[in-house]
Amino acid sequence: MDVASLRLAEPFVTKDGSTIRELHHSELQSLAEATLEPGQATERHYHRATEEIYLVTKGSGELEVAGERRRVRPGDAVLIPPGAWHTLDNDGTSELIILCMCAPPYSHDDTFFE
Repeated sequence: MDVASLRLAEPFVTKDGSTIRELHHSELQSLAEATLEPGQATERHYHRATEEIYLVTKGSGELEVAGERRRVRPGDAVLIPPGAWHTLDNDGTSELIILCMCAPPYSHDDTFFE
């Protein structure tokens, strides 16, 4: 059994600018916690192959997916299909934390910008 802990996961900055701590990264999927500080946003981007699901666990912000903007709060889960341009903006006063599930797993090589 492979059990990962956020306490032990080393943070790193992704290509879009968010700080993540990856918990699992297999051949088929990945799971990471991403943090945006107040006033921080990810750079607008898309993934050619990867489908993502964001689950907001703390804070709030504005998420844009394929031109549609929505306010997201703890408990909200959002599906981001492959090829959909997206960005997440922490316009609040506390950290915005999400769990990000990716299938296939997250890769810098599958992240594309305008």
